[in-house]
Amino acid sequence: MDSNQVSSQNCFQVPNQETHFISSPDSSEFFLFIWALNHSSIVGLDSEWKPSQTQNSHNFPKLSILQIACKLTSFSEFPLEDDNSRETDKSNCLVFILDLFSLPPSSIWKPLRDLFISPNVLKLGFKFKQDLIYLSSSLTSQGSEYWFDKVEPYMDIANIYHLLRKNHGGKVRAKESKSLATICEDLLGVHLSKELQCSDWACRPLGEDQISYAAADAQCLLEIFNMFQSKLRYEGLICLESHPSTSIRGLKEILIKKDLGQNVLMHPFCQAVDMIKSIYLQPVVQSVMATNSFSLHCNTPVSSDSLSEIVKRYGETISLKVCDRFPKPSGRKARRRRGVKKCEEEWMENFCDWQGPAPWDSSAGNDGCPKFLCDVMVEGLAKQLRSVGIDAAVPFSKRPEPRQLIDQAIKEKRVLLTRDTKLLRRQYLSRNQMYRVKNLAKDDQLLEVIEAFDLKISEDQLLSRCIKCNGRFIPRPLTGSEAVAAAKGMQAIPECLLLQQDYEFWQCADCNQIYWEGVQYHNAMQKFITICKLNE
Repeated sequence: MDSNQVSSQNCFQVPNQETHFISSPDSSEFFLFIWALNHSSIVGLDSEWKPSQTQNSHNFPKLSILQIACKLTSFSEFPLEDDNSRETDKSNCLVFILDLFSLPPSSIWKPLRDLFISPNVLKLGFKFKQDLIYLSSSLTSQGSEYWFDKVEPYMDIANIYHLLRKNHGGKVRAKESKSLATICEDLLGVHLSKELQCSDWACRPLGEDQISYAAADAQCLLEIFNMFQSKLRYEGLICLESHPSTSIRGLKEILIKKDLGQNVLMHPFCQAVDMIKSIYLQPVVQSVMATNSFSLHCNTPVSSDSLSEIVKRYGETISLKVCDRFPKPSGRKARRRRGVKKCEEEWMENFCDWQGPAPWDSSAGNDGCPKFLCDVMVEGLAKQLRSVGIDAAVPFSKRPEPRQLIDQAIKEKRVLLTRDTKLLRRQYLSRNQMYRVKNLAKDDQLLEVIEAFDLKISEDQLLSRCIKCNGRFIPRPLTGSEAVAAAKGMQAIPECLLLQQDYEFWQCADCNQIYWEGVQYHNAMQKFITICKLNE
């Protein structure tokens, strides 16, 4: 069944052509990155690092990648214009992923420093101070002093969320703190998957799903800010357009200033360039600036008065102190917490191995059909299990309580699959009610569950369940006309399939989703045959 037709959740994704992975300072992507920094007035910042299973109080984690989403003000002089006459997205957004394991610190430190302190670029982040500390520590650990002291102007998405909700005048309280995924779902109505947050970011090459995940984390910051800016405009709190007369008067004042220092030309010229660009004389200025495309001294100015007012009214500053350069020493509570954690880890080592018997065991009078309940931390595993014909349900609610998960598993005679170690601390659990999944990748998780429970998978079972809802298909296939009638108002069936008489359509008996045996069906079949080792 064609997986393009499976849309269990409206996931936030970034088009591949808008994402650029940079691993060399000599690449065309790096040149595009520098160009984008000079033509952006808003950027979204995020980073990823390999999660550590043990707390090391002596060193900060080493960043793997830094994501920068650039909101472009113009595509004039686009560096890659010869690439099949590129058609730009309406969002005018490019996402760059810097490979900090491959790029020399000396090649990126100056562009990043200029970006972080540029008054003409608004920086967006989600609790980015910690990322900034880790970034500085990662670059400095390679031999030189590459420390970032400040990010300004800056706005935190957590504060923007509370401003949109008008909660406590924008102040964030600890008990009301929400995750970025929750904010995206609440404001944008899209699902920001966090399954890969704990994947191995130190492994190279990074997978396509990891790159997509990292790009979405950065670009969603721009989307949330767009909503915030639109709301302020709608409420009349910011003006809608700039006034050229103000720019002209400012240009005149700049040009008549006298300065006998070394910057007698450069400093007034750069300010004058900014003013000229703001009154739409951009082509003339760009020809003069062509030789200075690798510097942020002549940044594109804020494109509208509205953005300037937002920065003036809501802008913040991230400042790092000397004490931030060193991990904080562990206190008495931290030592006690580590002791408790060590005891829990020893206890959980004995708990992780499956003991059995399973709730569906035929010896207890049950049907013998394996049934699982996958919590939100292994949501992708549920789709993998359904793809090989295994009954895999998900919780009724998006944020279930631990007791609700256990009650659902007991009621439906399922084994709860999770990576949440906190669930294992529940005293009312028995060993045949839960299994802790050890692997991070979905394909590895599937193989782990098959081997742990000794599941018998046949080729006839593959893709025999609805990936969307876990339902079964109706007994007979549908004709093209029947499929069109059944899918009306729900999903679109490509017309090219209806012209071919050899296509069969299948419908889920529960959610009415339509499937057919397309190219992706055959690719998925081959993939699961390999994973389940059915060709051996």
